[in-house]
This record gives sequence, structure tokens and C-alpha cells, in this order.
Amino acid sequence: MLNLLWILLGGYVAGILLPLCLPGRPEFQRLTTSVAAIVATSAGVVLGLRGLTSAELITGSFASTIPLLTFEIRLDSLSAFFVFTISAVGLAASVYAMGYLQHFEGHVSTARLGALFNAYLLCMTFVVLANNGFFFLLAWELMSILSYFLVVTEHEKAEVRYAGLFYVIMTHIGTAFIVVAFLICFQSAGSFSFEAFRHPKQPLSEGMKALVFLMALIGFGTKAGIVPLHVWLPYAHPVAPSHVSAVLSGVMIKTAIYGLVRVCFDFFGGQFPWWWGFTVLFLGATSALLGVMYALMEHDLKRLLAFHSVENIGIILMGIGAGMIFQSYGLKELAALGLLAGLYHTINHAIFKALLFLGAGSLLYATRTRNMEEYGGLLRRMPWTGSFFLVGAVSICALPPTNGFVSEWLVFQSLFLSFQIPTVFLKLMLPIAAAILALTGVLALACFAKAFGIAFLAQPRSTHARRAEEVPVPMRIGMGILVTLCVALGIAPMVVVPLLDRVIAPLAGVSIASKILAIDGWALAPVNVEFSSLSTPVLAVLLVALAMLGLGLAVAFGGRLRTRRYKTWGCGITLSPRMEYTATGFVQPIKRVFSTIYQPTVKLETEFLAESRYFAKRRHFEFHIEPIFEKYLYDPLVAFFGTLADRLKVIQAGSLHLYLTYIFVTLIALLLLAV
Repeated sequence: MLNLLWILLGGYVAGILLPLCLPGRPEFQRLTTSVAAIVATSAGVVLGLRGLTSAELITGSFASTIPLLTFEIRLDSLSAFFVFTISAVGLAASVYAMGYLQHFEGHVSTARLGALFNAYLLCMTFVVLANNGFFFLLAWELMSILSYFLVVTEHEKAEVRYAGLFYVIMTHIGTAFIVVAFLICFQSAGSFSFEAFRHPKQPLSEGMKALVFLMALIGFGTKAGIVPLHVWLPYAHPVAPSHVSAVLSGVMIKTAIYGLVRVCFDFFGGQFPWWWGFTVLFLGATSALLGVMYALMEHDLKRLLAFHSVENIGIILMGIGAGMIFQSYGLKELAALGLLAGLYHTINHAIFKALLFLGAGSLLYATRTRNMEEYGGLLRRMPWTGSFFLVGAVSICALPPTNGFVSEWLVFQSLFLSFQIPTVFLKLMLPIAAAILALTGVLALACFAKAFGIAFLAQPRSTHARRAEEVPVPMRIGMGILVTLCVALGIAPMVVVPLLDRVIAPLAGVSIASKILAIDGWALAPVNVEFSSLSTPVLAVLLVALAMLGLGLAVAFGGRLRTRRYKTWGCGITLSPRMEYTATGFVQPIKRVFSTIYQPTVKLETEFLAESRYFAKRRHFEFHIEPIFEKYLYDPLVAFFGTLADRLKVIQAGSLHLYLTYIFVTLIALLLLAV
């Protein structure tokens, strides 16, 4: 496995350096950076699988001249799972980029973009491999900074600069909380080594443990995009290049899930009170519901997908939160089930969200716009992209036989099993969370019925859509890799569950693969077959068989299939795109039902004909929903700090003597504190 690690490192380093050595040759820069990333991510995929299937641990340590910093890595089963997830999505994005980067040639340096992308993937891999708190924070910070530079690739646009600034501020706020959490652990352990965190010299008190948990939850939650810390996500993800968006939304936010699991189940050994799990569950349910509700109102396809990331992070946290609650009551098998459901959805969301972002990038590549109102009829012009996007949409809506269905079903099962908890309050709360998850699923279905229907069906609504053409082959291959994984992870849980069980068992203290898999692995039965069971391979076969049966009956009773082309009947009127449902019109009923949350503002302007006020010449309709968290939480905070900064600026007198006085007074204060 060590060789694989060196190939991974070599590939990324080559991807960083080689494009910069080929100035003025964008096609070679694009090729070398993508090939190097493909080599590195392929090695990462194999390394992750080997780490999941082998009992051997890879450890390594390199000392540094910086005090307390040791470049220490450790590939255990949890790290291997995330290395595989990062590498699989990175592989598809790298293949996709071979074609997609043509989109940027002439106005963006593809060498710089490719080098940053390779460095970004390398730092993300180090985040999940780090076995030292200082090294982890270093990799985390580099990952954040590199992702910032990738987000502001098109920095000449004002909206991109604003999104980048918003992102970098929020991510550093989150990092500050993680630093505090690690410093508390350091005080207890006497070292930044994760081994010392696991076995501290002086165990933390319960109060300090709770403080570490809250700091970690806020810090990692900011990166993950949980409500109300999600506000940066709908700004940053859409403006980045689409293959970068796929990695940002698909895997970077999952590093926060890794950090949270590492802190709660590894550093603290799964010993925590029930309210930790309930807090995670509550935030997860809130994020899932509000994420999908805000996604429904979006007509910018990439912003819509970004809000769905908030939703799916919520679903992941619901599974993990349920597992934490069960763990706190000593129900280890149920705890393992919740954790398994959360991690299963982690990789599933990484795959289908990356696929959807690559699909959105293909639409952007072909039409030059992210506005769904300017799409329409693209399935006929882009059949490959349309088919791939449809698979991603089916997966994110948790419809069988795709991967999203399996993991959400497992989350449901873990929530329904709350009757085994001795506390009445939690017995009620977990089924309520299941009801919220069900509502989330319905709204997600409505959202992607809108996204796919408006974008790919009916007639083109703009010249861009009318002139759209299918994207280059590398982009289709990149999406095809993820489509294959969506289906494979859905119909083969008998392969996935044992691998995840190797991740879960050391954390929850029990192995459950043999208890979940029934009928020689062909069915999932979280408790027993009588309570609930599911066989996704059989379900997939039944769906195909039913489709074939329907086709067979149609042929039997209707004769041989023939293609007959007629115009769609429109009451004698020639159909035009103006008669189609718009994205705005599609969501009007839902907007009215949830108007208390959305707080919509509607603006309707009508220009009448000069001859008569009974006939409108032109109508202009706008509606906006209130960004509640920005208005009531972030705007007051920004105003407060702005006012504070205005008052404190008096100390900035521009006098060197005054600044030296500040330093002297500070040193005296620190000396007094030390005494």
C-alpha cells in the first residue's frame, strides 16, 4: 500500500508542476494536469479499497523544524473510506476536466487552474490521512485557501469576488473553532498527536468534553454547511468551475463529516451523553428540510444543487445523530446501524451530487447560462447529458434502484428503531425526524421534477438552448463513471455494507454486517426480516421486468412499434415556449403553502395597450424570498462588527511610537498574567 501512496503523491505533484512548465500551450497544460490527476486519483481509489479490505495500517511520520508539528499520517479504515470517496469523485472530475477546461481557454490560465486543482485534491487527501492535530490544521487551512482560489477563478466578475470573500470569511471562522477544540485536546494530551488525543495523560472533564464537542460541531458544521452556518455555500459552489463545484459539494464538505466522526467516536471512544446525538439529529433534520425548501425556489441550477447539499448533509447527520443517541444508551448494534446509514449516504451523496454538478456544468458549457428559465428541450440536443442528469436526479430523490434510495432507507430504519430507547422524549423525537425526512423526500422529488422538466423537456426557451450541442466525449465519460457508481452502489449493498462495517466496527465496538445482510446478502434486514427487509437487486430486476412487461403488452395489443410524428395538439393554436410551465410558475403552489417560511416579495408590472386597458401589452413578474438567516442573524452581526471597527479605528493613528506603546503595554499585561 505504501507504493500506492507514493504514486498518489507523485501524481498530484506532477499535476501541480508539469502544467506550469508548458507556458503558452493550453491544450498540453489541460492534458498533463488531467492525466496526472487521473493517475493520482486512480491510485487513491485502489489505496482506499486496500485500506478498507486489509487489516494492515499504514503509518508514517516525518519530523519538522516547527515546534509541535509532525507530518504524521495514518491510514485506518475510516481514513481509507474517505480517501476512496475523495479519489473516486476526483477521478471523474479529472476526466471531465479534460474536455471542460476548453471552456476557459483564452480568458483563464488552464495551467494555474489545473495546478490548483491537483494541489487541492492532495490537501484534501492529507486532511483525512493526518494523524497529528497540527498537521491536520495545516492541511485543512491549505485546502480552504486553495478552494478559495478555485472559487474565484473568474475573479473579474463582482459576484465571484463577493462569493469568494464570503466563503473565505466563513471557512476561517469555522477553522477558528476547530483550532480551539484541538487546543483543548492538546492541553489534556500534552501533544498534537491523534494517538495522544485518544489516550490523554489527563482525561478531560465532562464539561471540557462538551466544549470540545460544541467547538468541533460549529467548526466542522461551518464547512459542512449545516443550518444556520450554510450561508456561504449557495454563493461559493455555483460560481466555481463545474468540475471544482463537483468536488467542493461532493467531497470537500464531507471532510467535515470525517472530522466530526473522528472527534466523537475516535477521540472520545464513543463515550458521550445523549444530548450530543440529539443536537446533531436536530441540526440535521433542520438542515435537510430548510435546504430542500430553499432549493425549490432557485432557478439558478447550480444554486439549486448547492442548497441540496445542505439538505443531504442534514440527512447524513440524521443517521449519525441517531447513531450517537443509541451509542449513549449502550445500544451498540443500533448505533452501528445509524453510523453505517450516515456514512453510506456520505458516499452516495458524494457520487450523485458530483454527477449533478457535472451535468449542470455541461448545460453551462453548451448554453452559457445557469438560468433554468433559458433552458428547455435540451434532451433532444444533449441526450447523453440528459440521461446522466436523470440518473443523478433519480438518485438524489432516493428512488429505487439507485444508491440514494438504499442509504435513505437505512436512515429511516435507524430512526424507526427508536422504540428501544428508554427515554420517552427521544422515542417521540426520532419518529418526528423520520417524518421530516419523508417530507424532505417529497420536496426533493418536486424540485428535480422541476429541474429536469424545465431544463430538458418541451421546447427551447432561448437562443442558447436552441443552439446547444452535446458536450465533448471526456465530459461524458466523467459523468458516465459516476452514473455507473450510482447504480452499483444502489444494487450491490451486499458489497458496500461489509466494507462500511469495517469502518464502523472499531468506532461503535460491534460488527453488524452479518446481522444486516439476510438471505446470503441478497436482502437488507436491519433487525430481522419480519420487522423490515429490502432486496435492491430483486427490486431492480422487478422494475426492469415490469417495464419489459409493459412494452410486451403494448406490442401484443397495439402491434409492432412504429414511429409516427405529429404536432402536439394545442387547441388549434401553434405551440410556443411561452405556453410552457416556467420554473417560477412550477413552484408557486409550494411557495404559497410555505409562505410563512419563505416570506415572499412579489412584484408585478403591467403595461397596457394604448387602445384599451383590458388588454396587456407587457407583464413583468418578479418574486424574491427573504433570506431569513442573512437578514436576522448575519446582517446584524456584520453591522455590529462594522460599528465596532469604526469605533476602534481611532487607535490606528499612524504613529510608530503609539504602536510601540501598544506592544509594550501588551507585553506588560502578559507578564502580569504569567505571574
